[in-house]
Formats: sequence, structure tokens, C-alpha cells
Amino acid sequence: MIGPSSDPAELIAHLETLRSEEAIAGMARFGIVTGRALGISNPNIRAVARLAKRDHARATQLWQSPIREARLLALYTAEPKRLTVDEARNWADDFNSWEIVDCAADLFVEARLDELIPEFAANEREFVRRAAFAMIAGAAVHRKDEADATILAWLPLIEAHSGDSRNFVSKAVNWALRSIGKRNRACYGPALGLAELLAESPDKTARWIGRDAVRELSGEKLLARLK
Repeated sequence: MIGPSSDPAELIAHLETLRSEEAIAGMARFGIVTGRALGISNPNIRAVARLAKRDHARATQLWQSPIREARLLALYTAEPKRLTVDEARNWADDFNSWEIVDCAADLFVEARLDELIPEFAANEREFVRRAAFAMIAGAAVHRKDEADATILAWLPLIEAHSGDSRNFVSKAVNWALRSIGKRNRACYGPALGLAELLAESPDKTARWIGRDAVRELSGEKLLARLK
């Protein structure tokens, strides 16, 4: 039985028992890198994480595995307060899948490694840049106690990279903009203003990001919630 005392090898061996070839094929259709995947759903990996409990040293060892599920388990069992900027940078060097990026972004936001956002945004690698905007989206949604000024200060990064046409970047930039706009009334106006600006851009990608954000931020349900 796995638990808090289980080492990385034992946890990976347990994950191997949950392998599903059918699920692997399904994941590939969603753009998930499946070369070293076991086909385990995120809820089931989280269930393993709950049994294993948080252990930062063990999480860093799990991350060394190329197996998708081992890396997700590392992200779910790492200790945010112990995660360092250098560790986050090293993990980002291994990013090769949007879902790994998005799970890592949640951890980095919880660890309050905001200094990495402009650094990752400036990085030309697709998945590292995505991490910056996934972090912005996550912070806008989950950090309720954060000053709105901190959130709004990331809008220039969104504008600066709105022309990156790579799929996993442009979708994350759009996600970040929409998330800021939906945060509260104070963030709504500036985010909508940027969305409207981008919607008129001569750049195709920026124009899509802006128009899509304007459409969502103009929804009646959202406007009613923000009143």
C-alpha cells in the first residue's frame, strides 16, 4: 500500500499498475505528449498524491523521471513553500506538454514565484512562454488576496506577446487576458480596454486574442456578476 513513506520507485511502480493503452490514445487527441505516458487521468493521479502526501525532496526525485504521470505526481506532491526559483527554472527546462506546464504554473503561483513571469514570457521556447501566461491566469483567478495592481501590471506582457502565433502560447495569452478581466470590476475595465485594442490589431493572432476576449468579457452573466 502506498503512503507518505513510499519512495519514488514504489510510487512509479504503483502508477505502472494503472496503465491504460486506451486512455493513452485518447490523450494524444488532446495534444498531450504520450511518448512516456501511462494513460492515467489527472483525478486518479491526484488520488495517488493524496495517499502519498507532500514531500518536496521526493517530488524533486519524481520529476527526474521522463514518465508523464511521475512528473504530474511530482507537481502535486511538491511543497510550494520549499520550491525555489532555481528549481522552478530547472523544471521549466523540461517542459514538453501543455498540461504539464499548466499544472506547474499552479504550483509556481502557489509558491509565489512571480519574478519568473516576465522571465518566462521573454523566453522563446513555446512551453516556457506558455508557463508565464498560465501563471498570470492562475494568479488572477486563485490569488483573491492579491492587490489588483499586481495583476494589472501583467497586462503589458499580454500586449507584448499577443502576436506570438504558436498555438500553446496564443491560447495562454488569451486565457490570461480573459482571467484578468473576469477577476473583479477593478480589473475588468483595463482588461476589456486591452482586448478591444487587440481586436483592432493588424496582426492576425493579436486580433483573435482580442476579439475572443471581448466576446467573453461582454457576456451578460459576467457583467451581472461584476456589478
